[in-house]
Amino acid sequence: MLHKVLTVAGSDSSGGAGIQADLKTILSLGGYGASVVTAVTAQNTLGVQRIQLMDPPLVAAQIDSVLGDIGADCVKTGMLGNAEIVATVAEALRRWKVEKVVVDPVIHSKKGTVLLDDDGIKALKRRLFPITYLLMPNIPEAEAFCERQVASVDDMKKAAKRLHKMGPRFVLVKGGHLPGAPVDILYDGTQHYEFSTQRVGTVHTHGTGCTLAAAVATFLAKGTPLISSIDQAKRYLYKALRFSLGIGKGIGPINHFASITSEMARTEVIEELDKALERLKRLNIGHLIPEVQSNLAYAIPFAESVQDVASFPGRIVRVVNTIATLAGPKFGASRQIHHLVLAAMEYDPTRRACMTIVYSDTLVRRIKSLGYLVAEFDRNRTPPDLQQEEGSTLAWGVQDVMEELGRVPDAIFDRGAVGKVPLIRLFGTDPRSIVNLVAKL
Repeated sequence: MLHKVLTVAGSDSSGGAGIQADLKTILSLGGYGASVVTAVTAQNTLGVQRIQLMDPPLVAAQIDSVLGDIGADCVKTGMLGNAEIVATVAEALRRWKVEKVVVDPVIHSKKGTVLLDDDGIKALKRRLFPITYLLMPNIPEAEAFCERQVASVDDMKKAAKRLHKMGPRFVLVKGGHLPGAPVDILYDGTQHYEFSTQRVGTVHTHGTGCTLAAAVATFLAKGTPLISSIDQAKRYLYKALRFSLGIGKGIGPINHFASITSEMARTEVIEELDKALERLKRLNIGHLIPEVQSNLAYAIPFAESVQDVASFPGRIVRVVNTIATLAGPKFGASRQIHHLVLAAMEYDPTRRACMTIVYSDTLVRRIKSLGYLVAEFDRNRTPPDLQQEEGSTLAWGVQDVMEELGRVPDAIFDRGAVGKVPLIRLFGTDPRSIVNLVAKL
């Protein structure tokens, strides 16, 4: 079934916010996006340079064209520009009896440019709020509508109640402007619900409000319950923020396709590991397998946890001169090597593959002679609090090396410790690059 979402908002020429961000989000989450342009802006990562609002009759005509033909399971509004456009949009949505209207009440741009004047704010409260299913103001917007300061989570709850009395069925006050871990407050007229996430350390946040609202609207269009829609939308936004795009000279956009790129790559990751294993078998590399056995891991792009990294369950074992596995590659199969890949990707997102092989001075010299960058860490220097946690010793060693070098080397080795077998860890962009190195050893 096709889930249709109509976004009614301004155009962002930089592609980071507005209808461009909305349509990217809707597509990424499996919806069909249609758009009504309320304003054309000349803007980039440095700010908004010029705004041209659409004639209200043209805005109404766009809404009528879409809803009169394609229809919409949910409508999301963003920048509306002035009181006349607000009234036009509200009248059209009321006339078409749209049940689910998600309102992102845009007042200012990220850089502070005014996108809705005082008359527009009054029109939102009087005309659009009464037909709103979910209102999603941030802290400054909640303050503008409530005409009082919102400086704490308790203030957010009071603001949500006050806004609910203005007509929306549900109100989600977003707390990203407050210090500390972001907390959003949902009020349904009876009780409050809290949604908290870890704050992402990035300045590239252009389009976050548009994206979250469009994501919620898409999940609602699919028939997902509201609380689950908000929760899933926030997870989508978190990943888009974590892997935001540092393009332009100012506040860059978030990465709307981080989630879909990751999920689409899962099949390819498994296939590449299978191909690499077959090549390794033909190379007769039994002598490179350590006594604790080996493994080869490969992560999806934008990996966040061990479940985003695939390797061989039971490891790669030596069988005379060749190798074998107990099963095919699987995501989340081995915590130790998966932690190594994740540690490497923190420094270089393209280094998504890793393989462990036996250590010897001869192999280290051989790898160096081939022109590869090789580094060493001492397992005896592992902090005591990490020594008992599976995978933490190795992850610490890899991180220590990369912090010192400022990059990911091609190979990292250690000489072992009490109860620890010395190993060489090979890092590459994909399994093929690692097999190419192994073939030279």
